[in-house]
Amino acid sequence: MPRRCAFTGKGVISGHHVSHSNIKTKRRFKPNLQSTSLYSEALGKMVPLRISTAGIRTVEHNGGLDAFLLGTPNRKLGLIALRIKRQIVDSRKGETAAA
Repeated sequence: MPRRCAFTGKGVISGHHVSHSNIKTKRRFKPNLQSTSLYSEALGKMVPLRISTAGIRTVEHNGGLDAFLLGTPNRKLGLIALRIKRQIVDSRKGETAAA
């Protein structure tokens, strides 16, 4: 499983750890990924995701999982997020066709 946020795209980056004597050692900066489940109103279920804490705050700021995914362009979302977005759009089409 890659260390990449499904929503924000944050991943591992590399840099240097610089000591007091200015010796540089390679290191990796890892994103703060959390395994969480977010509720989708359109799907009517909890969706398990592995997203960064910044991604969780962004989803909550935008009014929930459905509002965030529908309001975000496809080019800014990862593959997992695109799959969930497609399911949400399909379920909404089914609701409007039934009504």
